[in-house]
Amino acid sequence: MTHILAVEDDEQVQELLSDYLSHEGFRVTVAATGAAMTAVLAADPVDLILLDLRLPDGDGLALVRQLRSESQLPVIILSGKVEEVDRIVGLELGADDYLTKPFNPRELLARIKAVLRRAGEGGVARNAEGLRAVVCFAGWQFDLAAQRLLSSDGRDVDLTKAEYALLAAFVKQPQKVLSRDQLLDLTRIDGAEVFDRSIDVLILRLRRKIEANPKEPQIIRTERGLGYVFDTRVKAV
Repeated sequence: MTHILAVEDDEQVQELLSDYLSHEGFRVTVAATGAAMTAVLAADPVDLILLDLRLPDGDGLALVRQLRSESQLPVIILSGKVEEVDRIVGLELGADDYLTKPFNPRELLARIKAVLRRAGEGGVARNAEGLRAVVCFAGWQFDLAAQRLLSSDGRDVDLTKAEYALLAAFVKQPQKVLSRDQLLDLTRIDGAEVFDRSIDVLILRLRRKIEANPKEPQIIRTERGLGYVFDTRVKAV
């Protein structure tokens, strides 16, 4: 279930977002402050953030800047600020969309789906073009910009372009079942020749590099008949 984090201090808007988006099949968590947002992100994978610009403990634009410096997590700004300059600044800082209050819930739903679709289609290519995030998982450190994987003891592990693309796809969507077709789309970047069921071979190669016991994988698990899941917590550093 897609997890949306709504960072909003207005209780009426909180209730609207929670009720409407839950009814549409999303899992919704509400945070009233920037500090609460940070706590949720540290504890639970999130797929998209709805962010109010006026929060009790800080400026929403500063939070957009912070989020974008750490990850490519999709962000939609919800704001009572209607001035065009606020919208432009928010988008320039890296927000994926900007919607002014009051808003039509159906329009918000359409924008959420569009942003999630773009994130799913372009995530790996966007990382390859210069994402500065470094993420940690299960003792590993993965620099997406440098395409560099380090073990817990500092050992540098070589990755092919296809292996990098696959790992990037997994760390972007941890604890989600990804079908072979989805993985094919996400790993189809320049120089990465991935096709048909060669995904299974690529999974095997990546397991040999990151699993303590590739024959009993704990990080990349097979979901029979569905695909694969990156079953570990991923945190930006």
